[in-house]
Amino acid sequence: MKFAAADYLDLSHTAHAELFAEDEPVWAALAKIGPYLTARLQPGIHCDVASSAFVGPNVYLGHGTVVEPGAVIKGPAWIGRNCQIRTGCYIRENVIVGDGAVLGNSCEFKNCVVFDHCEVPHFNYVGDSILGHKAHLGAGAILSNVRLDRSEVHVTDGAGRIPTGLRKFGAIIGDEAEVGCNSVINPGSLLGRRSIVYPLSNFSGALAEGMILKTRQPQSVIERVYPNQASL
Repeated sequence: MKFAAADYLDLSHTAHAELFAEDEPVWAALAKIGPYLTARLQPGIHCDVASSAFVGPNVYLGHGTVVEPGAVIKGPAWIGRNCQIRTGCYIRENVIVGDGAVLGNSCEFKNCVVFDHCEVPHFNYVGDSILGHKAHLGAGAILSNVRLDRSEVHVTDGAGRIPTGLRKFGAIIGDEAEVGCNSVINPGSLLGRRSIVYPLSNFSGALAEGMILKTRQPQSVIERVYPNQASL
């Protein structure tokens, strides 16, 4: 199976491996998150939650997790052990988070799976996406999940465009992949294991395992001319 989950993700680093079928592309799991939570989620809070945080009734929080003041967890959401849910984090519907993950300040999550020890710490949007074990998003990195024309999202690789059947599909971020600060990963993109996207990049398509996407911007340094200087 091309674009199989095992090509991007170590399924031993999630308690929810049954979302990923061997005979389906990895993004097929996105449509299963809601029904899976409806069938399996048993709400419960087993950790410290700040009094000013909001936690909805359909939420599971594992032992050792900390929910800081001002965080919002609407649910349905299933969050594992020893996670950090920092101030200003907004967790919307149908979110699954593994153990030891960091969900940070001013980050928004919706219909996604976040594997163990993933870090999404500052000003990020993660919608309709899957983030692998130890994946990391730099500050301000965005996983865009909807095309501007609102049409079906396709995956583009060297062989052409592959229909996904999804109108909302952000990205698959493989294990230990790194996305640099203020980058935009466009709908239907896949980053292979241990790949790197440079800061300020705008990426679409499939980046192979261990590859680096470099973005260079031309720069020049010129002398500043003040208005009084220009009149002399």
